[in-house]
Amino acid sequence: MISGKTGCGLSYAVRRSSSSVAFCSLSVRCGTRDEEGFHSGIAHFTEHTIFKGTAHKSASVINSYLDRLGGELNAYTTKEEIVFHATVLKEDLPKAAGLLFELATEASFPDREIETEKGVVIDEINSYKDSPADDIYDKFEEALFEGHPLGRPILGTASSVRAITSEELRTFVKENFTPDRMAFCIVANIDEKKLEAQVNSLSDKHFGTQSLLSANETKAPVGIPCNIFDRTVNRRSHEVNAVLGGLAPSLYSEDRIVSVLLANILGGPASNSILNSVLREKNGWVYGVECAFTQYRDSGIMTISIGCEKENLDKCFREIFKAIHKLQDKAMSERRLKAAKKQLLGQLAISSESNESQCLSMGKSLLAYGRVASSEENCRIIKSITTAELQECARRIFAEESLSRLIFL
Repeated sequence: MISGKTGCGLSYAVRRSSSSVAFCSLSVRCGTRDEEGFHSGIAHFTEHTIFKGTAHKSASVINSYLDRLGGELNAYTTKEEIVFHATVLKEDLPKAAGLLFELATEASFPDREIETEKGVVIDEINSYKDSPADDIYDKFEEALFEGHPLGRPILGTASSVRAITSEELRTFVKENFTPDRMAFCIVANIDEKKLEAQVNSLSDKHFGTQSLLSANETKAPVGIPCNIFDRTVNRRSHEVNAVLGGLAPSLYSEDRIVSVLLANILGGPASNSILNSVLREKNGWVYGVECAFTQYRDSGIMTISIGCEKENLDKCFREIFKAIHKLQDKAMSERRLKAAKKQLLGQLAISSESNESQCLSMGKSLLAYGRVASSEENCRIIKSITTAELQECARRIFAEESLSRLIFL
């Protein structure tokens, strides 16, 4: 792998693969938390409307540009980043990479297209009302971070989306889509030196060689509020959805990898995770259970989410707290810890076999740390975790006085 920065400050990483399929991504350190002074949801709306035209291509041309090559063009928005990514055959990589740069630097946001897309996004907002399992997590996070930029809803509201204008979109992009806030990554079966030259050429073409610094890069971080709540909302649903959790380590915390392991042990995707074993496999009380750990630049959030029948809710919470207390009060045996580490390492290794996941992960790592952490580095950290560190992590994150709960009945 080769990584570095272009003359204008754009971070990049390129890695050779053995596949005939190539992947590229352009990640922008700009998300929902960066919407101060703009209408709520503008980051997500930018992701949608950036495909609606550039100085050189219409929306219809952009939509078919990679499709006719058998490729794919996608994007997503989080609280802290907007990511555009493409998948093509390796011989079509220059077209895909060039399109991503063109979208990021020359989007025109035509008024007519913008008004049409508002209906699409508002339908997406309304659809969440029919998906309580998704909606409850968003509402939990909004309440936990209330008063902080991380508390803003990614989609915005119907009224805020209606108020967004083409001019506002252009201003948002101008202020935030600067090369010092971007990372471009490629995973393809092409010589890495050639890939690096291609990135530098595209960067020079679209940004020039002079460093362009974003206007809001020096804003001081806003302190994370300590919002603790226990709320029940009557949604008149056929099932109960509940989220329990609180603040957790950030992207820069020393114990973030321990927290990843803790979440995997407690309620990871495998059926042998503690809560999956007890709530779903043994007792059949839940439709689904998950312990999720999300990391942000200045904080994190760890949650336990369940979906169950109303009569099983209290039993589920008793078992959840029983499992938490056991992790807090009794150190895990070395044998169990070793098995849990191996399971996590196996999951990460399998995930890294996906070149697309690799490409997106490289971009996230560059934005967060300015470098791409090696898999060997992560393996060493995971293998070095002790039972005492895991126990202390459980005590700190799941201290009952700092936990919040939201229930949709």
